[in-house]
Amino acid sequence: MKGAFTGAVNDRPGRFELADGGTLFLDEVGEIPLELQGKLLRVLQEQQFERVGDNRTRQVDVRVIAATNRDLREMVEAGEFREDLYFRLNVFPIASVPLRQRIEDVPLLARHFLLRACQKFNRPGVRIPPAQLEVLKRYPWPGNIRELENVIERQVIVAQGRQLAFDDLIPAAGDEGVASPGEPFPPPREPTEPGLLTEHELSRRQRENALAALRASGGKVSGEGGAAERLGIKPTTLRSRLKAWGIAPRDFRAP
Repeated sequence: MKGAFTGAVNDRPGRFELADGGTLFLDEVGEIPLELQGKLLRVLQEQQFERVGDNRTRQVDVRVIAATNRDLREMVEAGEFREDLYFRLNVFPIASVPLRQRIEDVPLLARHFLLRACQKFNRPGVRIPPAQLEVLKRYPWPGNIRELENVIERQVIVAQGRQLAFDDLIPAAGDEGVASPGEPFPPPREPTEPGLLTEHELSRRQRENALAALRASGGKVSGEGGAAERLGIKPTTLRSRLKAWGIAPRDFRAP
């Protein structure tokens, strides 16, 4: 609303107003601060809102699709997410199957991400040999599709030739200690100096430790018996790390 705050020189419609008569996608809805959740609930419940600095109520007709990689039910129990908003959003839930449970999709997704990465970094003609696709299929992908996309992009950037190889990132098929889908990734080799860990090795150990805690807790992050308690860290700290690693706790729940 023009004049509502310093720098507001024009009237600009918000997302709900722009989506009037259509569909609005709310990504990472679990990250919405608690103090703003009540306002979102009102828009969803009554389809009404007021612009900042305006006292006129506006009516909209919007279909909302929300997504999150966090356990909203667990957040409700921890007092981090409003229960009424949870039930308002949970009208038609769709659970996304983790990549490790549809490993046959990895080659198709890998080729798709390869095409995008080649265009993005101007690396035409780069390909993934069939043997390397098998290597990708042997990895459990705890970070799901985001992790796969990041791995492909990184290899396109550092590739010296026109064929990508993943043996340095993922143990090749037939190597000792290869992880099968759903199993923890083998620990990295010990550093040459006993007791010394590089930054990369330390980060990898933290990641493996978090995965083990999630498996032990059945995907529960906070509360008694949760992964954060097992690791001796705050739930917010663990969630921040899991988000950075692209790991969804819900993927560790029993089917």
